[in-house]
Amino acid sequence: MSRPPLPPFTAETAAQKARMAEDAWNSRDPARVALAYTEDSEWRNRSAFLSGRTAIEAFLTRKWSVEREYRLIKEVWAYSGNRIAVRFAYESQDAKGGWSRAYGNENWEFDEAGLMRRRIASINDLAIADADRKFHWPLGRRPDDHPGLTALGL
Repeated sequence: MSRPPLPPFTAETAAQKARMAEDAWNSRDPARVALAYTEDSEWRNRSAFLSGRTAIEAFLTRKWSVEREYRLIKEVWAYSGNRIAVRFAYESQDAKGGWSRAYGNENWEFDEAGLMRRRIASINDLAIADADRKFHWPLGRRPDDHPGLTALGL
């Protein structure tokens, strides 16, 4: 299975890869998201260490069962060869109606077929008021005309 764009990345293809990841995560479809990773992909997500697509899919299923109204923006920070670093922010609502924004950085490493074989994520959470939300598009893909992180001052 091949997942273009393929490494080595350019500014344009790294941005395409980041947007594809953002779109998949905004679908909140764990099976769809898991297909972007190698069968034996290694993850560090906060304090969770995962290995393989099955574990990734199970993790995302749990994640989106509690992080409601999930909306995410990713932005390329740097790239080189088969690696991309992104920064991201997402907003979600908990079961009690409280809002939070998570900020983080991810380091991605891809195989020659364009599948992610390693994902290292560092994430910080911040409780926010409804009035402080910045991500206001309908659930799903972020519209092309919606500002990114830099434009939003994040």
